[in-house]
Amino acid sequence: MLFDNLKLFRDIAQNKSISRGATLNEISQSAASQYIQEMERRLGVTLLDRTTRPLALTPGGKLFYDLCRDALRREEQFQVQLENLKGLVGGTVRVASIYSIGLSEMSRLQEEFAARFPNAQLHVDYLRPDKVYEAVLADQADLGLVSYPVGTKDLAVVHWREEEMTVAAPPSHPLAQKAVLVLADLEGQDFVGFDEDLSIRHELDRFFRSQGIEIRMAMQFDNIQMIKEAVALGSGISILPARTMQAEIAQGRLVSIPLHAPELVRPVGIVHRKRKRFSHAAQSFLELLLEQPAPVGR
Repeated sequence: MLFDNLKLFRDIAQNKSISRGATLNEISQSAASQYIQEMERRLGVTLLDRTTRPLALTPGGKLFYDLCRDALRREEQFQVQLENLKGLVGGTVRVASIYSIGLSEMSRLQEEFAARFPNAQLHVDYLRPDKVYEAVLADQADLGLVSYPVGTKDLAVVHWREEEMTVAAPPSHPLAQKAVLVLADLEGQDFVGFDEDLSIRHELDRFFRSQGIEIRMAMQFDNIQMIKEAVALGSGISILPARTMQAEIAQGRLVSIPLHAPELVRPVGIVHRKRKRFSHAAQSFLELLLEQPAPVGR
């Protein structure tokens, strides 16, 4: 179908990679290369500069990319209006989520969404925060789920909830016996933290500096799942959203200790492209997300 070919070129251009574009469209790299060559033959211009790494668009390629992007957005609007006309909730909702939200909650949300709207599908990609933003901007996701959300001229933010942050420790840790911790309890502790390029790390570093607390960074990772594993194995303590530790607490591998710092919360939001026309399915999933109870406490 014509729109499939337009999407393939758009994805190749956005990812600056024929192989990545082919993967996103579930075809072989050879088939994608043949499509590009055929398109160049038909248009009479070179679309990709193959001498650069990563691939770059030629002037003709930029013109064709703009056509592909605009046509696909018009097609998306058409599908939304057609669904509205039929009164159906169907099609696929594409969601990009950071790991901590997706792994802890998406299974339950998928089940509830499927029960309410059996003619619709939910496709979820678990990504680093920067990749979530990229997916939404590139129309590879209808909605993005991120912590510390940031809006831009092209991205809108829907506030979702604020999550209480507590101290994560293995049951054998001396702090695990305390009912509530004060900030002084953290002084000098071995700490398992987030990578330095993540927003949650910036916020925790700022918090420690403002409180005059010094911790020893023993290990750092780019996702909560790895941090929980390191803490459970005794590598140190951490500060994490309480709701992300429920499974490990039930298994007796972690304890969640309240910290006397009520201002320390993790904001979580939903991002989407501005002026995006949501399908009935995407709008219905957004409404389902906003229905979820979101107490600040545990």
